[in-house]
Amino acid sequence: MRSGGLLPHDKSGDASSEAAEWNPEHDLAPGLHLVATPIGNLGDVTLRALWVLRHADRILCEDTRVTARLLSRFRIATPLSPYHDHNADRVRPTVLDALRRGEKVALVSDAGTPLVSDPGYKLVRDALATGLPVTAAPGPSAALTALILSGLPPEVFLFAGFLPPRSAARRRALERWANLDATLVFFEGPSRIAASLADMADVLGDRDAAVTRELTKRHEEIRRGRLSELAAHYVESGVPRGEV
Repeated sequence: MRSGGLLPHDKSGDASSEAAEWNPEHDLAPGLHLVATPIGNLGDVTLRALWVLRHADRILCEDTRVTARLLSRFRIATPLSPYHDHNADRVRPTVLDALRRGEKVALVSDAGTPLVSDPGYKLVRDALATGLPVTAAPGPSAALTALILSGLPPEVFLFAGFLPPRSAARRRALERWANLDATLVFFEGPSRIAASLADMADVLGDRDAAVTRELTKRHEEIRRGRLSELAAHYVESGVPRGEV
């Protein structure tokens, strides 16, 4: 991170470091494990992610049906527990109690890296506040994949998740970043993409942009151009299929 942020401490030469090379013969440590899952292509799942999911006592997930398909593909039978925006406040104390008892709990999102426009932040915050161990098995990220495929400068960027669904609120949000010297990364639903691009062109100026769709899948598409050009394209072509 820049501007006074934290830099990772390089312990590659420290044989006693707890960050030593992963060894699948070791037992999975108790604690909360944040596990990244594929954003589309199952081939992107990491060996460590599968190992954590296989050896956890339970897996917290947004939609049990989605995560069950992933586990079935790799013959993993770890129990699933729903953890999403609608039940997180109720479920979180129970999860923290399980962590205090020494359980190994994995947290995943439907796709990509958990906590990135997904529930989980408050669980991590509360676990850390009470001294419970939290670690991550990093991997796929839709936001970073979109950024590196966009052709836009990646050195300084802001990821802002989903914009508000209504135009007035969306434009107010965009105004906060209009003068920021950085690449802006957003998630957006297919039905709102044309309207959002038009608002961006008005508020941010008609700058270069890219729209990515179905990342890592067979029909992956990256469309680049000025914001006004992209808005006009999606007005003419209609709502795009798949995930944007």
